[in-house]
Amino acid sequence: MINPVQRIAAIHDLSGFGRASLTVIIPILSTLGIQVCPLPTAVLSTHTGGFKDYRFVDFTDHMEGFIEHWASLDLRFEAIYSGFLGSARQIEIVSSFIERFDRENIVLVDPVMGDDGKAYDTVTPEMVVRMRDLVKTADIITPNYTEASFLLKKEYTETIDSGRLKKWLLRLSEMGPPVVIITSVPSGKKRGETDVFAYNRRDGRFWKVKCSYVPAYYPGTGDAFASTILGSLLQGDSLPLALDRAVQFVYTAIKASFGYDIPKREGILLEKVLNTLNAPLTSITYQIVDW
Repeated sequence: MINPVQRIAAIHDLSGFGRASLTVIIPILSTLGIQVCPLPTAVLSTHTGGFKDYRFVDFTDHMEGFIEHWASLDLRFEAIYSGFLGSARQIEIVSSFIERFDRENIVLVDPVMGDDGKAYDTVTPEMVVRMRDLVKTADIITPNYTEASFLLKKEYTETIDSGRLKKWLLRLSEMGPPVVIITSVPSGKKRGETDVFAYNRRDGRFWKVKCSYVPAYYPGTGDAFASTILGSLLQGDSLPLALDRAVQFVYTAIKASFGYDIPKREGILLEKVLNTLNAPLTSITYQIVDW
């Protein structure tokens, strides 16, 4: 039987309050007409960005049971999408899941490990090593600039020249994934301004989308970006169009949220902008990079 709606397996944590991980991923991909099947890695009362004394339930011991049940149902997925993982064991479980369910689908790995040159508190050196193995199994990876430096064992610097960035993209692709997208790359102009760069090994082309700067940080924007990339590609968009759609959607969400006097730790006001996801792009801003 052909599934009339495309389906993805989303391996992420679930927070009861605060827009991040699955509470961002599910509405975005559902709006794009895609069924999301969550495989929780943890359940939290709130996400960890800015909240104290949150409750945390580790789902590691339940993940394999979920997977066995899905396998018994012979479930098939058009995509597998993994994000924040809480331990080296979870990375191993995700690797096994991809091997078991990868049937000519898209595998997107968002190697969530840190930001601003620092690893998150839960990320251990062993997890960084295992993450390097996990990205080898992916079709697409979406590290931010910090995570790209971790994967490549390179020193984090506040600026990067074009020659070194090109080498990073090529080396990350040589690890396995045909498509590499690096977010939050310093533009080298004003502090805080960043660009998104991508490389597609299949056609040998490099792409760039400039990100407009808003002086605010909202948790969950990385999840919104990667989800929009994946949904756009499943809808048939080219890589540069997917990049443009994701950057413009996240920027729209940040701008819509910035005008309200709400705690930024609650995340972007996703509900205000979800309807823009299926609207035609009003402008195409991507650039092909000819290094």
